[in-house]
Amino acid sequence: MGNEFSYLAIPWFVLATTGSASQTGITVAVGFVPMILVGIFGGVVVDRLGYKKSSLLSDILSGLSVLMIPLLHQTVGIAFWQLLVLVFLGAVLDGPGRTARLALFPELVRCAGLSLDRANAGYQTTTRVAELLAPPIAGLLIAVIGAANLLWLNAASFLCSSLVIAYTIPAIVSTRSKAPLGGARGYLGEVREGFQYVFSKPVLVWMTLSFAVGGLIAEPLYAVILPVYANQEWDSAVQLGIVFSALGAGSLIGNGLYVALSHRLSRSQLLIGGFAIRAVAFSVLLTMPDWWVVAAAVFIGAVALEPVNPMTMTILQEQVPGGMRGRVFGARSALQASTLPIGIVVYGFLMSSLELHLTLVVFVVLNLALPVLMASSTVLRTIPRATPGAEPG
Repeated sequence: MGNEFSYLAIPWFVLATTGSASQTGITVAVGFVPMILVGIFGGVVVDRLGYKKSSLLSDILSGLSVLMIPLLHQTVGIAFWQLLVLVFLGAVLDGPGRTARLALFPELVRCAGLSLDRANAGYQTTTRVAELLAPPIAGLLIAVIGAANLLWLNAASFLCSSLVIAYTIPAIVSTRSKAPLGGARGYLGEVREGFQYVFSKPVLVWMTLSFAVGGLIAEPLYAVILPVYANQEWDSAVQLGIVFSALGAGSLIGNGLYVALSHRLSRSQLLIGGFAIRAVAFSVLLTMPDWWVVAAAVFIGAVALEPVNPMTMTILQEQVPGGMRGRVFGARSALQASTLPIGIVVYGFLMSSLELHLTLVVFVVLNLALPVLMASSTVLRTIPRATPGAEPG
């Protein structure tokens, strides 16, 4: 919920203080660049420290970096470059925690005696509940107390997260790798192992490529296009919060659909079909509709695409053995996230130069082309299911 607050508060804060779509795009992109760096270099550290300890340290340090934004703003003032530095640090410190929690999850699933498909749908549901509840609250709070004050609550959310991990994750879950780092050369060698493992699995290569292209051409909708759309067309953060709630509601329903459909539809149908339906739903943006139509389109797209997320988690858990998850998950995250800041900055400059409607034309055409390209891949058309009881790898 705290991250959802920041996703709305930081772009709105920049727009309110600068009035610049390009600076908004740059700020949001700076928050995504560390996902690449942490994915490349942080996975080894996560494997070595252990997943629980990495999660705790990540939450505490990232919370402190977020805390500095409203603290500086409300005391001595904060310059644009200082905001960029703190957004960057917050993302750098938050990344290992995300990787660590994903990496420790399969052990928890086995301890609970659950199936990966159902457990991963439940994992995603917790995130989607937050995405459903947080945006309208954030929109109202921005209108009442301002975007800067909302970041205090984001900082507090990191403390809450660290307490949950500290007191609820059982000590029986042992995930730390045993081999020493072996100096800088050994460290870089283990970084390389993560990437080599990803590229050794065709299904991981093609799925990572698909998500990387999707991050380039689609995800900037939420990070920069919709905040600018709301600012220009609706002049309110309240409707923007409702649209983001529609994203959360659609994603929540999509997780339920995954539980119902995961054994009835092939993984290829869920993947390619999800991207295709979302692209068609996005097409209504070309008419520059009112907020409720945008919310409906975002909702339909989320319902269609959300089953891909728990399915991807299951595939990763099937493919990657314990002790390597930090490196492999981090490498895949870096590859997947590498295009996202580029897309955010490009769309920000497109809106500054071409204006909003022509940017939406580019956005829709590119998103309609992606599922067509995905369907041309034999690997993506024939994604296998793991044999029950098989070891990861």
